[in-house]
Amino acid sequence: MSTSPALPPEIKAAPKETKAQRAERLKREKDPWTAFEEIREFARQGRESVLPEWASFYFKWWGIYTQGDGVGATGGIGGEGKATEYFMMRIGIPNGIVTSRQLRTIGELSRDHGRALADITTRQAIQLHWLTVESLPHAVEVLDSVGLSPRGACGDVVRNVTGCPLAGIDAHEVIDASPLARAVAREVNGNSEFYNLPRKFKITVTGCPDWCSYPEIDDIAITAVRRGSEIGYSVRVGGGLSTDPHLAVKLDAFVHEGQAVAVVRGIVEIFREQQGLRESRDRARLKHLFLREGWTAERFLNELKAKLPFDLEPGVEDILPNDVFRDHVGIQPQKQAGLYSIGATVLNGRMKGEQLIAIANLAEKYAAGEVRTTVMQNFVIPHVPKANIDTVLQELTLLGLTVEATNFWRGAVACTGTEFCKLAITETKGFARWLVQEMEGRLPGFDQQLQLHVTGCPNSCGQHWIADVGLEGKKIKQDGKLVDAWLFALGGALGQHAGLARTINYRCTSGEVPNALERLLRSYLSTRDDSQNLRAWFAGKSNEELRGILELGVA
Repeated sequence: MSTSPALPPEIKAAPKETKAQRAERLKREKDPWTAFEEIREFARQGRESVLPEWASFYFKWWGIYTQGDGVGATGGIGGEGKATEYFMMRIGIPNGIVTSRQLRTIGELSRDHGRALADITTRQAIQLHWLTVESLPHAVEVLDSVGLSPRGACGDVVRNVTGCPLAGIDAHEVIDASPLARAVAREVNGNSEFYNLPRKFKITVTGCPDWCSYPEIDDIAITAVRRGSEIGYSVRVGGGLSTDPHLAVKLDAFVHEGQAVAVVRGIVEIFREQQGLRESRDRARLKHLFLREGWTAERFLNELKAKLPFDLEPGVEDILPNDVFRDHVGIQPQKQAGLYSIGATVLNGRMKGEQLIAIANLAEKYAAGEVRTTVMQNFVIPHVPKANIDTVLQELTLLGLTVEATNFWRGAVACTGTEFCKLAITETKGFARWLVQEMEGRLPGFDQQLQLHVTGCPNSCGQHWIADVGLEGKKIKQDGKLVDAWLFALGGALGQHAGLARTINYRCTSGEVPNALERLLRSYLSTRDDSQNLRAWFAGKSNEELRGILELGVA
């Protein structure tokens, strides 16, 4: 019996391209921002004409994802679910500041092309769903006509630059940093010099004393700080969540206003140059220089200084924000006499296109024609004269929105989930809404701040690592079928008590979550000291004690 001879080494099959290698090859081959005409051609020829590399990769540079089929990752192959004929589009809003005209345009796109569905994201952007390939060029062009764009809202690029929604109007702010946030966005967001980063890159610029834009979890955080009578900025780098959560590292630098854009650009350039980060998509974020490659704050600062045409002065101590809600919800007097901001809560950020249009009209009729989104998936109407406050509140109520929400409602955050996301394991938006309603009925008047974050997979788009109670989506087999389940992470916090949530070795099905959460919170209410808030109570309990309470109500 003869055997086939071995293939000579020179004609053996090439090794299979890894996910990271494919991504790097595609980025070398094309800058998607220069190829918009290809999207137009797809629109002319229909969904079947969309090339695989566009569907799975290049579209992201234009803020576009293929929409999942509602099943999520478990219905696909290799950890990614099946795509449908529809698309999601994310629209960047630097510093979360949008005019009534711009918001109305987004609402009309949602109403006319996206089944009237829209989501405010945890980076102050707005997502549309159910878009067809034929509507994509139209959406981009209409947004461009009002000064907005989805360009750079996704992909291996600088994402939407966030900031304080009360910038320029908060009487307690250190400085109005929104002009700087917008200048940073103009410099690095949508700039083809930075279309080919190792992975996504997130920046926040804020003068808010509450650090409401969460600088602790951004790749770059520029936060206002006082040095005597002078105001400048501190710099943090390497924050991020996902499967390897890491709080940002402070650099020993005091940055003057006129230096900040160059500092940001230098840091992005450092990131762009890290070839080692391009070897794995799972280890490609800036934080991995600290987590895996041994970088220190001192080394990073030295690398940055080498890129700058000026010297950086030593940093000063920050005043860390207290353990408080950072969402700017409610009615707040502005620094401008006689004017107020009205912060409304939007459960999980889910809105209707008609609501966006109505809010735009409200802001135009009763305020200054401006609306601001927040990282807590809410919005603020600024510049409301005192005489118009009651009218605006009444109109918001008619729209199904509220300013005076319960702590369960106010603290709820949810990612996209399996409804649209191909990476998600569990459904999130509907579950989070149901959970909030359950807890409001079981524990009315619960008196503690409660960040209740729901994320549909380990990627932590729902930010469960920084929540008081974080729920990470899993699957459990029940009666022979896989059902949605949740892993509990407890005690996350930012500010003075910054720390990542502890994963408690407890998971349960969706239907059991309210019972477990009720046991946990009732135990807190019955055993806390008079001055002990929820975070401090969690800190005083071991993982085993907390698991026992979740399971049985006893430690």
